[in-house]
Amino acid sequence: MRIVACLNGDRRPGAHPSLPVSVDQIVADAHAVVEAGATAIHVHPRDPEGAESLEPSVVSALMERLRADGPDVPVSLTTALSAESDPWRRYDLVQRWASPALPDSVSVNLHEAGSVDLVHLLGDRRVAVEAGVWTVEAARILIATGLEVASVLVEPTQVGVDDARRNAERIESLLDRAKVTAPRTLHGSDATAWPMLETALDIGHDIRIGLEDTMRLPDGSEAFDNAALVAHAVGLAAESS
Repeated sequence: MRIVACLNGDRRPGAHPSLPVSVDQIVADAHAVVEAGATAIHVHPRDPEGAESLEPSVVSALMERLRADGPDVPVSLTTALSAESDPWRRYDLVQRWASPALPDSVSVNLHEAGSVDLVHLLGDRRVAVEAGVWTVEAARILIATGLEVASVLVEPTQVGVDDARRNAERIESLLDRAKVTAPRTLHGSDATAWPMLETALDIGHDIRIGLEDTMRLPDGSEAFDNAALVAHAVGLAAESS
């Protein structure tokens, strides 16, 4: 089972005292979460002002440091439109990412404009794709296009736990019926983060946790940092095995 630490997401700098934004902070945090039990990391690259960025110079600076000084685990980056709102410019930026500093994989949200073309580009560049499936409609895109992806991220965005769980079940059912065999990760956000993680453990999916998904532990207290979130998730995984 993979345990992915999602370090920062699209949260604003300062949203949490331990949110890693700079390259130095991300590298240090990557070591901390791996020590806590994470087997992979997922990062939203940030420019010098702390804003999300897919600029080749920003991605190269981050990946070069992670390769040189970070832990030896797979690195996933985002391609969400929150980082670059123009899908055509996003395609151009990803196309210009430097080959020596490519991530192991990237997440592509299939409901976003330009996602299918981006998946094909990444395939040509030999970068594994994690298909972000937020809705049944996104699952249908994955099935209808026959896209080759390394994994599927089932990501219900509903605020309520019951609504999120129902959406996830509908997505899972559709993927099962279509015989989509790629490994799956199930996760929620904020109020649904821990319930979805526990559901993922129950059904044998990979899990992820981190300040991108929630800043709190299951008891509602603020987590000290990403490593504290990962450590708690690792404990739950051990209990469920």
